Amino acid sequence: MYENLTLIGGFLLVYSLVAGGVERTRVSGPIIFTAFGLLIGPMVFDLHSMEIDGDVICSLAEVTLAVVLFTDAAGADVRILKRFGGIPARMLLIGLPLTILLGVGVAVLLIEDQPILLLALLATMLAPTDAALGKAVVSNKAIPSEIRESLNVESGLNDGICVPILLAFLELAHGASGEAQPLGLVVKLLVEEIGIGLAVGLGVTWIAVKLFRSAQVRGWSTKTWMQLSVAALAITCFSLAQYLGGSGFIAAFAGGLLVAFMGHKHAKVMHEEVLVSSEGASDALALVTWVLFGSAVVGQLVEHLTWLILLYSILSLTVIRMVPVFVSLWGSGVDTEGKLFLGWFGPRGLASIVFMVLIVNSGMPDTGPLVATASCTIVLSILAHGITANPWARGYARRRSKVKA
Repeated sequence: MYENLTLIGGFLLVYSLVAGGVERTRVSGPIIFTAFGLLIGPMVFDLHSMEIDGDVICSLAEVTLAVVLFTDAAGADVRILKRFGGIPARMLLIGLPLTILLGVGVAVLLIEDQPILLLALLATMLAPTDAALGKAVVSNKAIPSEIRESLNVESGLNDGICVPILLAFLELAHGASGEAQPLGLVVKLLVEEIGIGLAVGLGVTWIAVKLFRSAQVRGWSTKTWMQLSVAALAITCFSLAQYLGGSGFIAAFAGGLLVAFMGHKHAKVMHEEVLVSSEGASDALALVTWVLFGSAVVGQLVEHLTWLILLYSILSLTVIRMVPVFVSLWGSGVDTEGKLFLGWFGPRGLASIVFMVLIVNSGMPDTGPLVATASCTIVLSILAHGITANPWARGYARRRSKVKA
């Protein structure tokens, strides 16, 4: 145990010293974390003795994603959301369904001898984007605010929306839909997951914010403990919604948005005193998640990689994602490069890892190709989106400023 803690703790210490410099380069944190996990894993130097299974990675990824979604939403610019809310709405209501449909269509052409529902699971698993991996873009102030906030809202909600869809496909694939019509099953899951998630996220957060304000007025709270409040609230929203049968991801993001709307008058103070510490906690959790992913998954990917899996992964990050986004934003007022930018920066990460483990643990047979394809897509996304984030962000901001001038 101490050996493992030394490896993780030492790496976290070293990275914290150079994080600012790394963020200005083409190499992102997740690239370094995943590479480190691969190096210390059994496929290379085999330096750790951790027993890493799917449940460990899934639980850690879920908690990390919940905290990231909550903190990103809580730090959102409410004025921008009110003004440009139609952009993420188009991407979610039009772009997301088209992405799943196109993903199924491409899978049918490339992956042979697989049932259509298994291919639908693959497309759904790779449809949601990762708020944590997209943080380099969302937090870059050089990018137009409407683009940043749209990506933030989309990545915050699309994984929660995909949860009931994925569960519906799983039920249908298992043949458990005999008691209900397929359409009725999907609608039921959508209503339960989204409805309970929203109710829990908004209800718990509203009560918590009122309690926080009351405690501050009475002088009961301290600065040290308040720094833990956001992460604690995010985990509470997530876990309670999951326990009640709803989407914890939607609960976390909805709760964060409510914090943004209720506290926007004091946003600067909130960001400085509360959100920054929670962002640090989510970054640390993400670091560990990517290290475990690199150690347990990436090393094994090489054994199962095929040209068709690689091709589908590339298409998933490009055509399957970018064409639906471009179509959904037609007539929205976003310029051509903006549409391409929004389409490209849909990184796959924590949500896809969670979905992948859910499918494996469901007992579905022959999930090997799905796991290999999802893992390959995530690895390519870490590399491609990490390398292109800063250069394209700077270039896009520069070209936009010239147009306005």
